[in-house]
Amino acid sequence: MNTLLHNPPVLGIAAWSGTGKTTLLTKVLPLLRAQGLRVGMLKHAHHEFDIDHPGKDSYELRKAGAEQMLIASSRRWALMVEAPVPGDVSLWDMLAQLQRDALDLILVEGFRHECFPKLELHRTALGKPLLFPDDDAIIALASDTPVNTALPRLDLNDPAAIAAFMVDFCRNDIDPTGL
Repeated sequence: MNTLLHNPPVLGIAAWSGTGKTTLLTKVLPLLRAQGLRVGMLKHAHHEFDIDHPGKDSYELRKAGAEQMLIASSRRWALMVEAPVPGDVSLWDMLAQLQRDALDLILVEGFRHECFPKLELHRTALGKPLLFPDDDAIIALASDTPVNTALPRLDLNDPAAIAAFMVDFCRNDIDPTGL
């Protein structure tokens, strides 16, 4: 058993671009918090990004050569680490960076091709194929139209039902894939 997947449980959100992953998560996260869950998020970016902007001290210091730049206030903090690696970042390395003992659930947006439990989001109007036939790690499907599958099926437009599934996943550590 991979302890990075179970302490706390890790659940991916798998979908094609344009499906509305982030939009859905912004509706689901408050519902999870209302259930008392402490949720961590790991989002994969396919491009270079900054959380601050040119002209800000933290940006200038990082660009000047700081390999780690921690930005802190009384309300939040963020750690930017310059870590040029060949290829892409590893889901497992990024999960290890989280303060896992302070979380009840970790949701992952991205890392779709990694093998870990995932909830597939499918929006028919995009015309993209379903992911679950080719990914045994998908444990449920949230779609805006009926889909013939043995997987648990959720309504993509019902954030409360999706949050309830996530709470159940967290509390029971649902993982039919054996991961």
